Amino acid sequence: MIRTQRLVLRPWRDSDLAPCAAMTSDPEVMRFFGILREGAASDAWVARVRAHFDREGFGIWAIEAPGIADFIGFVGLGRVPDWMPVAAGGIEAAWTLDRPYWRRGYASEAARAAIADGFARGIDEIVAFTSAINLPSRGVMENLGMSRDPAADFDHPRVPADSPLLPHVLYRILSGGGVHG
Repeated sequence: MIRTQRLVLRPWRDSDLAPCAAMTSDPEVMRFFGILREGAASDAWVARVRAHFDREGFGIWAIEAPGIADFIGFVGLGRVPDWMPVAAGGIEAAWTLDRPYWRRGYASEAARAAIADGFARGIDEIVAFTSAINLPSRGVMENLGMSRDPAADFDHPRVPADSPLLPHVLYRILSGGGVHG
């Protein structure tokens, strides 16, 4: 568990499944992902997240805003899959918040804590990537002190070639707050 000024990053509870499924089936929340995760698909994703924690010792946390909501989204670190064209095997920071909690600084606050935890575990570099048109997430990456690595921009292999979500940008941050340059 990780506490920030306003948030708690914590292990997943079974009571998180329904609000997570509602969030990841919301087309507005998922507009830059190109997929919706409804019901069983969301539950299966949470099961994979829990298994990642068991296997790696770190992963994606559920986010709680005490006094506001028991579940507002998720944030954390994951291993970049081997099938990705860049950063395969590296560590990625990821976050998604439910709509009522946007534009409050929660994503940056939670991601900053997750990245600090990763560096404290000895991870040297953390990446984040998103579709090039996802300006809100790119803003979070920049707010975190991450630096875009244009040489590592890529077309996502699981996005259709005719989709505006195909081009992806990659950002990096090094342990100690350094950036890739």
